[in-house]
Amino acid sequence: MPAVAALLPGAQAAQTLRRTLPAKGPWRLVSCRGLEQLQRTLQGQLVDAVVFSPGAHPADVGELRARFPHIPWIVFAPLRPDDGPALLEYRAGGVAAVVVAGVDDPVAGDLVVRHSAASERQRVLADAPRMLRLAEPLQRRVWGYLLDRVDQPIRTSDLAAELHCSREHLSRQFGAGGAPNLKRVIDLTRVACAAAMLRNSGYDVAAVARILRFATASHLGTTARRIAGVSTRALADLGPRGVLAAFARGKMRSRV
Repeated sequence: MPAVAALLPGAQAAQTLRRTLPAKGPWRLVSCRGLEQLQRTLQGQLVDAVVFSPGAHPADVGELRARFPHIPWIVFAPLRPDDGPALLEYRAGGVAAVVVAGVDDPVAGDLVVRHSAASERQRVLADAPRMLRLAEPLQRRVWGYLLDRVDQPIRTSDLAAELHCSREHLSRQFGAGGAPNLKRVIDLTRVACAAAMLRNSGYDVAAVARILRFATASHLGTTARRIAGVSTRALADLGPRGVLAAFARGKMRSRV
């Protein structure tokens, strides 16, 4: 499940975030005590946002942000009316959003999710239901479920249990109307996420494969060729929208 990594002073700010993350959804907060733990978190699981307080830690986060520029970095700190220069500095430095402690507390988690990489995945893949012919409510519900859990090994039987239907019924109904089969769409969401992650120089193919639960880096490469017709080296340039377009052009149906 996607994580929000928090590098914040004390426990109160982290508790505020944890309490206000959307209850309906896969979100969880990982509170990091320092840059070393944050680096381990980034390398060990899917992180869709990093929330930090500038100046809260003696070590500078700039180098780490430079290695992971396509993960949203969000400031959570108290701000005064005369902090305008600091806000301009955050904006120039590529900060995705600023959450004002004490003012935005009731909606802090919602604001973080709104600016997260998960929201970006939903935005760039918004045309997917139309392109993949996912017209029925069940098909669209499954698509949303898969996008929320791109880092989880999802089996058809588990998904069918979640939807209170049989595996056979789910597979048959999902592929109706010319839609791709369910297994290929599961792989599509994972490869699209891999394409987004590989835009960060801080990730290599092995790390992305591990985080997204591919058996090996070679398994990710094989899946990328089957879904998008490209190698893992080309995934970053293709991007999630390009993966979707390549899949819709000629990879929707298995040849085997």
